[in-house]
Amino acid sequence: MARRIVVGCSGASGMPIALEVLRCLRKAGEESADEREQIEIHLIYTQSARMTLLEETAITEQEFRALADVVYENENIGAATASGSFQTEGMIIVPCSMKTAAGICCGYSENLLLRTADVMLKERRKLVLVTRECPFSTIHLRNLYELSQMGAVILPPMLTYYNHPHSVEDCTRHITGKILDQFGIICDGYQRWNGMEREKIKEG
Repeated sequence: MARRIVVGCSGASGMPIALEVLRCLRKAGEESADEREQIEIHLIYTQSARMTLLEETAITEQEFRALADVVYENENIGAATASGSFQTEGMIIVPCSMKTAAGICCGYSENLLLRTADVMLKERRKLVLVTRECPFSTIHLRNLYELSQMGAVILPPMLTYYNHPHSVEDCTRHITGKILDQFGIICDGYQRWNGMEREKIKEG
């Protein structure tokens, strides 16, 4: 069976990262010769994420949906991902708004996105939250701490400079690499830290 990975998108800035995650997942699955390493992408996104997609990217909603194998309506609380018996490898919420983080933290599963995240926690599956807010309030930090204690991976899209990015796209590809690294998936453009390359100073 292919590796099922759920990608959720909520209403925060960062839809270009979600788009790159979907593209990299699609590419990784297509390049795998082993059927067990092929990737089945299950997508859930909110109405706010749809609005942000149209604001922050140049693609249509139809093009966005076409990157996934299965797309669920967020209002469909009875969809496959709402049950723990539906086997998945885990879930990435990118971007993850503070409202969504609060809902997951409190178990307030009013829609499919929140319910699916709840399933990941109760089944002890990987849940990666690409949290978007700046700065964080005490309420945000408290919720993220609690989610970390529950087993979620808190992975805010922090800028890095050791990879010497030349564009926003370079930054997007790098954080996408860090996200997919949580699932052991290699993404083009991700440069790992290999230590500082300094000449050794000889004594005397």
